Amino acid sequence: MRIALGIEYNGHDYYGWQAQQQLPTIQGMLEFALSKVANESITLFCAGRTDAGVHATGQVVHFDSHAKRNMKAWIEGTNSHLPNSIAVRWAEAVDNSFHARFSALSRRYRYFIFNHPTRPALFNTQIAWHYYHLDVELMQQAASYLIGEQDFSSFRSSQCMAKTAMRNVIDVSIAREAHIVQITIEANAFLHHMVRNIAGTLIKIGSNLRPPEWMAEVLQAKDRTIAAETAPPQGLYLTQVKYPSPYIFPADNSLILV
Repeated sequence: MRIALGIEYNGHDYYGWQAQQQLPTIQGMLEFALSKVANESITLFCAGRTDAGVHATGQVVHFDSHAKRNMKAWIEGTNSHLPNSIAVRWAEAVDNSFHARFSALSRRYRYFIFNHPTRPALFNTQIAWHYYHLDVELMQQAASYLIGEQDFSSFRSSQCMAKTAMRNVIDVSIAREAHIVQITIEANAFLHHMVRNIAGTLIKIGSNLRPPEWMAEVLQAKDRTIAAETAPPQGLYLTQVKYPSPYIFPADNSLILV
């Protein structure tokens, strides 16, 4: 039986998604908890591997099991074996052709910035902080250059193992609510550190250190050293993964920061 799960987590205390020996990871914690419920070893596959310190409200995973359990047991039973920073939000049976990663049409990330002269005391592990005022209009102008299928080499990390830097960015939007600036970006897939590298470049433009047209120059350069520094991980959330019919899963975009 193949089961898909919706996962939410605070990534602050973990070394990213991928299981590592003797280090706490999201995958490791979930596989341990699911194995307890299934009474057999469970291997998880996720829609997108998140880095250390990165969060999720809409991660999707799947696994195969011989265990006969109802969906409520997969949710509540697994959560009973998880720390408070990780939770299974929903569970659905899927056919064996479904794959959390390869069946996905797109992923959506949101990056949150507390834009204020003083650092935040609350949620400081769940939001990035930027001292200088950010001009959201300038950031949105720059974001328009990111739309479409193109080479994102300037925004991939040196550790990126992807075979190609071509990605199709579907939408980028910038919004402000009081002191919180939110960057939302959706694409068919992302390169390693791509969202954080884009966020860093948008922050530099929003700070009036570069014009919006600089984004086009960075893209055309296909050189990571031309872009701005990588934005910190704590502001980043994987919020939704979209799949073709019939895999229409619950979407939960409720974040306490907005």
